[in-house]
Amino acid sequence: MSRSQSLAEYLRAQAWRRLDRVERGDNGMNARCALALLDAAAYAADLPEDDPLIDRLQSAGCFGPLGEFEPGEPGRRLVRDWTGGEPAELLLALSRGLVARLPLDAAAE
Repeated sequence: MSRSQSLAEYLRAQAWRRLDRVERGDNGMNARCALALLDAAAYAADLPEDDPLIDRLQSAGCFGPLGEFEPGEPGRRLVRDWTGGEPAELLLALSRGLVARLPLDAAAE
C-alpha cells in the first residue's frame, strides 16, 4: 500500500469513528467533522507518492517502517479535532513536524 493510500485509509477510519459517535446535543458536529475527514481522505488518496506533502509527512515521522500512517498522539488529536477547512491544510499541519517532534503539551498550544 502506498503512503498516500495509507494516509487516506487512516483518515477514513477516523471519519467513520466520528460518524459512529452518538452524543446528545452535538448539533451535527460529529457529522461535520466526519465529512471534513472524508474530504481530506479523498484528497490524500489522489496524491502521487512523490507529492511534497507526502514527503513532508515522511520527514515528520508520520509513517511507520511498513509505510503505515501513524501521526503520534498530537497528530491523532489534531485529526480527532479537525472540524473542516481545506484538506491540504490538515495534511500541512500534520507535516510541519509538530506531530513527531513536540511534547504533547506544546503541540496542543
